[in-house]
Amino acid sequence: MRVIYPPACLSCAEPVAEPGALCARCWRDTPFIHGLACDKCASPLPGDGGGEAGNERLLCDDCLRIARPWSRGRAVMVYDEAARRMVLGLKYHDRHDLARPAGRWLAQRVAPLVRPDTLVAPVPLHWWRLLRRRYNQSALLAAALAREIGRPHCPDLLLRRRFTGTQDGRTRAGRMRNLEGAIAPHRRRAGLLDGRHVLLVDDVMTSGATLAACAEACFAAGADDVDVAVLARVMRFEDG
Repeated sequence: MRVIYPPACLSCAEPVAEPGALCARCWRDTPFIHGLACDKCASPLPGDGGGEAGNERLLCDDCLRIARPWSRGRAVMVYDEAARRMVLGLKYHDRHDLARPAGRWLAQRVAPLVRPDTLVAPVPLHWWRLLRRRYNQSALLAAALAREIGRPHCPDLLLRRRFTGTQDGRTRAGRMRNLEGAIAPHRRRAGLLDGRHVLLVDDVMTSGATLAACAEACFAAGADDVDVAVLARVMRFEDG
């Protein structure tokens, strides 16, 4: 089968040795996050090393002044043009083949956060958007991550109870207001949250408003702790 359909780069479609891989050029050009990063929102920080310095949790300037309801956050890459191609391919163009390698990348980033009681769940789509798109890209990522780390995955743990439209063009405060009361636990799944560690998964973090609404919904239903993981982190968000 590989003779007829040889493996292609996830980003540019150039031939590669194995399925689910990036070619050398795209690997070089993809802005994977290495070194120091904010422990809350995963923004890269100046310097080298892991996400912590000794026992000190490192926070960016935004996270020093903004209350994030989740405990820790991890991201695979910075959202630039190379990352954007992959995110949009997964989100709008049926590139389901991206989910498995993205799940591996996410698993490497979140390994220190995983607990025996970890439950993996995606950021939910409103039913109308899910009907039009036919799938939730965050659920694909969450399922792939759950397989990699060997933890249960609940794709409908949370529901988006009303259509919130696009967040584009809104300030951080506006994004938060737009999501007030919009996300809640699925009534048939709420019992899964009691006393559990939840790992929320999304494709992109911009202001963090959507993940904050999801984390608050988890805590309201009795979650013990919530961490977040995203494929890409937007670095230039203007609060306006």
